[in-house]
Amino acid sequence: MKAIVFDRYGPPEVLRYTDVPTPEPRDNEVRIRVHAASVIQADCEFRAFRFPWWFWVPLRLYSGLIHPKRIRILGQDVAGTIDAVGDNVTRFQVGDTVFGATEIGLGAHAEFKCLRESAPLTRKPNGVSFEQAATLPTGGLNALHFIRKAAIQPGERVLINGGGGNIGSFAIPLARHFGAEVTAVDHTSKLETLRSLGAETVIDYTREDFTKHGPHYDVIIDVIGKAPYGASVHALNPDGRLLIVNPRFSSMLRAPCTSIRTKKQVSCSFANYTSEDLDYLAQLVAQDVFSPLIDQTFDLADGAQAHRLVESGTHHGNVVFRIVADDVP
Repeated sequence: MKAIVFDRYGPPEVLRYTDVPTPEPRDNEVRIRVHAASVIQADCEFRAFRFPWWFWVPLRLYSGLIHPKRIRILGQDVAGTIDAVGDNVTRFQVGDTVFGATEIGLGAHAEFKCLRESAPLTRKPNGVSFEQAATLPTGGLNALHFIRKAAIQPGERVLINGGGGNIGSFAIPLARHFGAEVTAVDHTSKLETLRSLGAETVIDYTREDFTKHGPHYDVIIDVIGKAPYGASVHALNPDGRLLIVNPRFSSMLRAPCTSIRTKKQVSCSFANYTSEDLDYLAQLVAQDVFSPLIDQTFDLADGAQAHRLVESGTHHGNVVFRIVADDVP
């Protein structure tokens, strides 16, 4: 099969489009003929191995100290058709169209991918394209996790910092779905996109610091994790909630103290991926509650180009590999 592999950590140019052995499913696995797979910032971070120090060491020990060994194919979100099943599989059968998360094994940037049937994996509804489905696991599940964690009430003021990327582009319509009044922050070039996603108010971070001016918020979801911690807490209402998607180590240390000393709650928790939540998101898409925002779709052979776009941060919403040309309901 064809896949994108990398044999050393580094820039997008380390990616190679090449032939690798087609995997065979184990007794508890299904094999997916991949139709589409997302390309997200985490793929670029893993390729270049740019991680915070507290996460760098254990992950490097797992993946390979000098060169990538255990993981050579990236890709965390997959959508496709099951073409083979292991002897003990009962949830799925050959021909099912599915989507899900590859978890720590990654490997979606290939023509075939094997996953445990107990993985966060579910059937794709009719009316949802493979490309749309492939964006839901990482972006959708993380956005849903933080929206739920915030316990948003109708009419509350919610600010989403980094609203134009993978997670933020889901967080805006989900917050609106739960009844919030949404303010979104991103670069000048993404302001119209933020409005199209449902944000009533948009802020250009190149011109304005949301922590220094303007109203206070009931909820702040900091997707990119770069807003000043103290100033973000100060920008909350007395019983507000700050949720940091990509926290610094210092923020993780300060969060419990803030929650104890004040009525404000700070959370740096990580999302739990479940098939049930994937079903929930897919049904919202199928019912036209929102539609995943896809900036560009690339052929698998154009891996370096896709990585450069995602790494630049200029993409709007999601970037996707389309691996199988034909689509099915």
